[in-house]
Amino acid sequence: MSKEKYQPVLDLGENLNIQNGDVKEVNGKLHVTGTAKTTYEKNLIWDKIKEIGGNNPSDIMADIKVEDASVFHRHTVRQGETLGKIAQKYYGKAGLYTKIFEANTDKLKNPDMIYPDQELVIPNL
Repeated sequence: MSKEKYQPVLDLGENLNIQNGDVKEVNGKLHVTGTAKTTYEKNLIWDKIKEIGGNNPSDIMADIKVEDASVFHRHTVRQGETLGKIAQKYYGKAGLYTKIFEANTDKLKNPDMIYPDQELVIPNL
């Protein structure tokens, strides 16, 4: 029953290409393990778990590791995005765009000039 209940979590893990994933149901409790690329992706998994099971679910145990904890995420710029929109997505505050700019001064010279397909580091705060 737990596996069916948490199927959206498993689907998200597959979409994020979580590595070394394993899912077992033991005594009605779902045990999920794997490695996310970044902390942001790990947080997405945890947010989905909490959305389904509440803030402290007792029917699932998840051990999600992070491959690269040196950054929060790596983001590929899409048409129409700004650093403010990107900061809003990852940090919940558009004003933190300066953190993203500062982490990418090797490829950005002006925070108002970003281009599609650029890969930007989203730093840990």
